[in-house]
Amino acid sequence: MRIAVVGGIGFVGRHTVEVLRRAGHDTVVIARSRGVDASTGRGLDEALAGADAVVDVTTVPPADRETTQALFATLTRNVLAAGRRAKVGHHVLLSIEGVDRLDGNAHDAGKRAQEALVVAGSVPYTILRATQFHDFAGTVVGWTREADTASVPPLLLQPVAVTDVADVLAEIAVGPPQQRPLDLAGPQPEDLVDMARRTLAARGESIRLIPSWRTGIFGVEAAGEVMLPDPSARRGPTTFDAWLARGSTR
Repeated sequence: MRIAVVGGIGFVGRHTVEVLRRAGHDTVVIARSRGVDASTGRGLDEALAGADAVVDVTTVPPADRETTQALFATLTRNVLAAGRRAKVGHHVLLSIEGVDRLDGNAHDAGKRAQEALVVAGSVPYTILRATQFHDFAGTVVGWTREADTASVPPLLLQPVAVTDVADVLAEIAVGPPQQRPLDLAGPQPEDLVDMARRTLAARGESIRLIPSWRTGIFGVEAAGEVMLPDPSARRGPTTFDAWLARGSTR
């Protein structure tokens, strides 16, 4: 199959491209550095010519809610329009598990805008809603760190390995459109503050962590088990401990 990966040089995209190519698929990487700009539509028609499926794993730079929604919407409209012209048979969107349960932050709002456009579009689709990645705790520390202190929301989540997400995205892309969201989580629940401690320990860093809802990342509406997946969600096999053990920091 010929499969285009939008955002194919990014964190999730490069793993997805690797999985697809190992399976023998003709994989097209869509990225500005490859001469294709989804934000303007430049080069999309040529890149999607003959494609059987499109996997969209794009993200956008941090911004306010309205700007983030607009950026995601523009990207998605351009990719959907080019896919429709190319008669692409399957549009696969990576989204966030639970994004419809919490108002969340600007990025969550942007992903909801993406989902709405994909669902309303004419290209057959599947949405994969994945939980936060194993590197999320370290990312939060990076966002909130001031000197030797960082604030981390004290929430429960069920993180998943990005390589497991890539495997499932590739599997979905070569299958029939499901016309609905599918959920993917890691194998077990984790406490984000504890994840941050273990991540820092694995990196050999000493930073004082302050459990706090005042980070602006998640509010108290995310307390308890709100962030945990539905029991019916598919489980990826890689645990957080296994990810740490192999020296992963991303």
